Amino acid sequence: MNNFLFGIYPYIAITVMVVASIIRYDRDPFTWKSKSSQLLRKRQFIAGSVLFHVGVLAIFAGHLVGLLTPIQIFDALGISHEAKQILAILAGGIAGLMALVGGMLLLHRRLFDPRIRANSTLADTGIMVLLMAQLLLGLASIVVSLGHLDGSEMVRLMNWAQSIVYLRSGAADYVAGVHWLFKAHILLGLTIFLLFPFTRLVHMFSAPVRYLWRPGYQIVRSRRGAKPAPTGLKPLARSGMEPGE
Repeated sequence: MNNFLFGIYPYIAITVMVVASIIRYDRDPFTWKSKSSQLLRKRQFIAGSVLFHVGVLAIFAGHLVGLLTPIQIFDALGISHEAKQILAILAGGIAGLMALVGGMLLLHRRLFDPRIRANSTLADTGIMVLLMAQLLLGLASIVVSLGHLDGSEMVRLMNWAQSIVYLRSGAADYVAGVHWLFKAHILLGLTIFLLFPFTRLVHMFSAPVRYLWRPGYQIVRSRRGAKPAPTGLKPLARSGMEPGE
């Protein structure tokens, strides 16, 4: 079971995420959106959205660099395992709290505002609940990490992630003895990957980064002082020809 959950399931989740996302984008492109509820209720949205997205982006970047960078590079830079562990706890804790507070604000709107709740699907609400649970597991794992700052479990998690990404054998063996909170955190994260193509999370692949280098300016003209648009059409003059002539 350990080999399936941590050696095979990761590839199932990643394959489904990639292939199903491509199929959805090809067959149902008009469903590829974030379905923002800002127009229904702006209160809480700005603060919640900014906190959540900034926190999640920081967490993603931290996991990407922290897990996939070979430990030899940190050793060569003179960064000890303990220092890396403390940095991960501080940065991850701050980002995790930001994302959790923002996510709870967004989830509160979706659950307790009648208009937003009526326009939400089970997938919309369910994925937010799973994300909040994942953030809670991540923050709870900090408590475990504080109990051993030598970085031993951190190194095992790094070896597992690098074995999965770089297609090395024996990945599951690295996490066989880690704390159950880390295992639950990994499994829930993989499950979110699995559900990714079937939820609103797909909008992450369509971030409007091209606006950063878009040439020219967007011209917006004010209608202030413009003549009112015509409300109807004038009747056409009769030409004397019948339809079909």
